[in-house]
Amino acid sequence: MMVGPLKGRTIIEIGHMLAGPYCGMLLSDLGARVIKIESPEGDIGRNIGPHDVAGHNTYFASLNRGKQSVKLDLASDAGRTGLAKLVAQADGLVTNLRPAAIKKLGLTYDSLKGINPTLACLALTGYGLEGPYADSPAYDYVIQAMTGVMLLTGDPDGPPVKPGYSAVDNSAGVMGALGLVAKMLEGRGGQVDVSMYDTMMSQLNYLGSSYLNSGDKSARIKDGAHPYIVPAQLFPTSDGYVVLFITHDKFWKLFAESLNEAEWLTDPRFAKMAGRSANRDLVIPAISARMQEKTAEEWVEQLAPLGLVVASIQSFPEALDGPLTASRDMVIEIPVGDEKLRLIGNAIKISGEVPSYRAPPLLGEHNAALLGDDGQGGADE
Repeated sequence: MMVGPLKGRTIIEIGHMLAGPYCGMLLSDLGARVIKIESPEGDIGRNIGPHDVAGHNTYFASLNRGKQSVKLDLASDAGRTGLAKLVAQADGLVTNLRPAAIKKLGLTYDSLKGINPTLACLALTGYGLEGPYADSPAYDYVIQAMTGVMLLTGDPDGPPVKPGYSAVDNSAGVMGALGLVAKMLEGRGGQVDVSMYDTMMSQLNYLGSSYLNSGDKSARIKDGAHPYIVPAQLFPTSDGYVVLFITHDKFWKLFAESLNEAEWLTDPRFAKMAGRSANRDLVIPAISARMQEKTAEEWVEQLAPLGLVVASIQSFPEALDGPLTASRDMVIEIPVGDEKLRLIGNAIKISGEVPSYRAPPLLGEHNAALLGDDGQGGADE
C-alpha cells in the first residue's frame, strides 16, 4: 500500500548506480509509484559490492527499495512500445543517462510530449543536457575535482581530499527530486535540467560569494576550520578530537567562563568574533593547549550542558548503532524472504505520515503486471 504525500503519482525511472536511483527512491519513500525501467542486463548497481541479503544486493537495495522493475530494451521497437505505454500513465520521468543516450532513446520532454503533454521530465546529467561539456564523462570523483571541492577539503599541507561518501551523486539526486516535484506541481509538463556540476557549484554558496565579490580564494585551513567563524573546527584532546563551533559572543563568554579564562573576555583579540577571526593564529593555539587537558568526552560533558555546540568524533558504525540514529528511526528493516534487509531510512519526516518501506525489485519483476501478458507492452506474437 502506497502512503505519503506523493501517493497517486507515477514516476518512470531510467538510470543506474546512484544519482538517478537515489532521486527515484526518495520519491518512492514519499508515496510515489516508481517504475524502474532497466536494460536486459539490469542496473549496474545490482552488481556493485560483495554483500547481499536473501538474494538482494545491498548496494542496489540502498538506492532502489520500494520500486517496481520493468526490463526493456529501449533501442528496440518492443521496448519503445513498452516505454510509451508506461509514459502515457506517468506524472514524471527521471533519467541519469548521458545526454547523447537520453536524446537517442527519446527520453526528453520534446520527444515524449506527444504521448503525455503533462509529463515532467528530469535529466540528471554531469554538465547539463546541452553545451560544450554535455557528453563529457562525469562521475562523483570528477565533479568534486572540477568544482574545487577536493582542494577545499583536508589540511593545507596535505593532498586534495575526497569526502568519504558520494557527496555529488547524492546531492544531485536530492536537487533533482526537488526540481521534478516542482514541475509536477505546476502541472503543465516540461523539461527539468539538473547537472551534477551545477549542483555542487550551488552548494559552495557563501564561498563563491566571497570570491566573486572580494577575490577571497577560500584556502584550506588546518583541522577543517571554518573560514570566518573562530573557533569552529576540530581540536585535539588528551584521547582524540572534539568539534567545537562557537558562533556568537554570548557562547564565547560561556566557554571562557567554563575554562576560567577571564582574560579571554577582556582582551580585544579574544573577546569579540571580529577579533578572534583577525587573530586566528593566536586564539586557536591558546584554545588547543587547554583542550588537551581533558578527554573528548569530558569536554562534551562539561560544555554541552551550557548550550555550546560540541561533539566528540564518532565512527560511522558508532553513529549507525547509536541512540540518536535510533531515536530518529533512521535505520529501517524490510522483510525479504526469511531475512531482514537493514537500510538507512528517509530523512524527510511528515506529520501524520508513516513511511511504507518495501523491498527492492528483482530485475524485470513487474513486466507482466505493468505491460501485459508479453511483458513488452504489446500483444503476444
